[in-house]
Amino acid sequence: MKVSVIGAGNVGATCAEVLAHHEICNEIVLLDIKENFAEGKALDIWETSAINMYDTRITGSTSDYSKTADSEVVVITSGLPRKPGMSRDDLISTNAKIVKSVTEQVVRYSPNTIIVVVSNPLDVMTYCAYVNSRLPSTKVFGMAGILDTGRYKAFLADELHVSPKDIQAVLMGGHGDTMVPLPRYTTIGGIPVTELIKKDRLEQIIDRTKKGGGEIVNLLGTSAWYAPGSAAAQMVEAIVKDQKRVFPVCALLNGEYGLRNIYLGVPVILGKNGIERIIELKLNDDEMRLVNESAKSVKEVMNVLDNMKD
Repeated sequence: MKVSVIGAGNVGATCAEVLAHHEICNEIVLLDIKENFAEGKALDIWETSAINMYDTRITGSTSDYSKTADSEVVVITSGLPRKPGMSRDDLISTNAKIVKSVTEQVVRYSPNTIIVVVSNPLDVMTYCAYVNSRLPSTKVFGMAGILDTGRYKAFLADELHVSPKDIQAVLMGGHGDTMVPLPRYTTIGGIPVTELIKKDRLEQIIDRTKKGGGEIVNLLGTSAWYAPGSAAAQMVEAIVKDQKRVFPVCALLNGEYGLRNIYLGVPVILGKNGIERIIELKLNDDEMRLVNESAKSVKEVMNVLDNMKD
């Protein structure tokens, strides 16, 4: 069982380390365009094997995609962060070229792989990978919802002084300020969160969740990596072990929730075939309005990418 992680930066290296430490697969290939960077990261991680007691082999490669051949799952973390003075369109253009190139190389050597996209802007980069991979949409999807719900659960655990293990939550929509946490589907040990936290305080926690990425950037001066890397690894585990986990995933919608031809965060069942099924929740009018607003925002960004092809 082989998994490849494209991009050996903080997120990619964290994902690879978690996969190795938990022995999710037999072999991991970490690839990057920077000379010897992936090799160094992979060697450092492998040298922890005797300390952390795992057998998963991890190797690094500089741009040699042949080493990723026959990967069951490929995680794409490649891309540049948005820099001062860079417009949204500039970021999309730059990262779309990177994701397009990476995707084409990935499917050349692993034509039957499943692709998990982590690159930002997440929703549109997942769409970019789908278009260029020519794989079924069930095999190309993005990691955002697990990260966002992870933040949501962490904030709720702090507020209620409970274990995050006892918190279940659903979050939909785009990755960013338009995400849609659903308090009605949030429970603490089976107890609705609305019975434990007052409405105004819950709204503050939801707002903090929406801005969770920015909070990390303000504190560190760079974007997060432990939580995103771990979230991607959790998705890989569900696929490799055919766990049939219910996760919020950035998936292509074709009629679900009344939306078509758009990549958006929705709950799915994740297993060996990728997205086994998209779950359609019975949203109320307010929830559906928020999802539609989020979809409109995501679609605008997808249109930017489509127009760049013309």
